[in-house]
Amino acid sequence: MATEDQKNTPATSASTPTIASTSRVDRSVGTAHLAGDVSAAGSTVIADGVVAKVAGIAAREVAGVYALGGGGARALGAIRNVVNATDLTQGVRVEVGETQAAADITIVVEYPMPVHEVAANVRSAVAAAITRLVGLEVVEVNVEVNDVHLPSDDTASEESRVS
Repeated sequence: MATEDQKNTPATSASTPTIASTSRVDRSVGTAHLAGDVSAAGSTVIADGVVAKVAGIAAREVAGVYALGGGGARALGAIRNVVNATDLTQGVRVEVGETQAAADITIVVEYPMPVHEVAANVRSAVAAAITRLVGLEVVEVNVEVNDVHLPSDDTASEESRVS
């Protein structure tokens, strides 16, 4: 709300007239946008789903990760993929606080990739993505390797579809 002094003060320049309103933001014409050194009052709430999606995308981009989630989740994910409704949070569970986040990721590693290296790369990529994109401090990223995907698994499933 405008104070009595603001209501009674005439515009100081014809090029920057002020608009009298009850808005919480200044809507005067010609106001320069200030650089990042000015902060505004308010708060930001980031949903758990946002952090989970960022973590899921980051984990999928790591070389050697075949899929995310356990067997049942992957089966349901395959159905979702058929109808173009991919769940990017599959295999990801996060806890989000005001300034910190923790993530649990379940992955399937592509054979013959070194499992411990893939897990370490997932941990690093997920932590970096959450910090960079969401701005939260990552306190831990737990990686559970649920399975190893063999190239012969793809061949067997293709043959069963042809038969």
